[in-house]
Amino acid sequence: MLYPKERELIVAYGKKLIESKLTTGTSGNISIYLPDKKQLLITPSGMDYAKIQQEDIIVMDLCGNVVEGNKKPSSEYLMHQIFYRRRNDIRALVHVHSVYATTLASINSEIPAVHYLVATAGGDNVRCAKYATYGTKELAENAYQAMENRYAVLLANHGLLTGSKDLPQAFSIALEIEFCAEIYYRTKTLGNPVILTAEEMANVLGRFKKE
Repeated sequence: MLYPKERELIVAYGKKLIESKLTTGTSGNISIYLPDKKQLLITPSGMDYAKIQQEDIIVMDLCGNVVEGNKKPSSEYLMHQIFYRRRNDIRALVHVHSVYATTLASINSEIPAVHYLVATAGGDNVRCAKYATYGTKELAENAYQAMENRYAVLLANHGLLTGSKDLPQAFSIALEIEFCAEIYYRTKTLGNPVILTAEEMANVLGRFKKE
């Protein structure tokens, strides 16, 4: 069996998605990219995260061919592949349907700098990508464009996508951005939230880079 360590990591973080309430049921997906092999590992389609075993993880190449695995890969594999083809700073992706991020995505709203932790996504906001049907090349392209110079993006009427150098960091960004989405939603119910300035967010980003 290819890549047992990466398989083990994906299985563990699949369970974390449910435990942290970042997603429910079988929704969402996780992948890890191995640049030296030009192959990715991704969760299977429609399978309960609590039941996924290492052998259920699918290994694919960047052309969409299954290298190893007897399950159907996630329907969003095209959205994972486009980032691995075009960005060398992303080696893992987490896609979830978390409640607050999806709520904002469903009104096609960005997440502005309502809290300094928005900077975990790499900028002073989290953009919302244009809507496209799930599992399509159009959605993959929309997500890629809206996540330019960022590590998180809302998918209109759909959910949240985060990426980073490794799976633990991509998962952490998903948690932080869901927190920021909740704060933005809650403050909007009270009135107009105070948004941090571009200068302050640049300062925060600089501090993050030193940590």
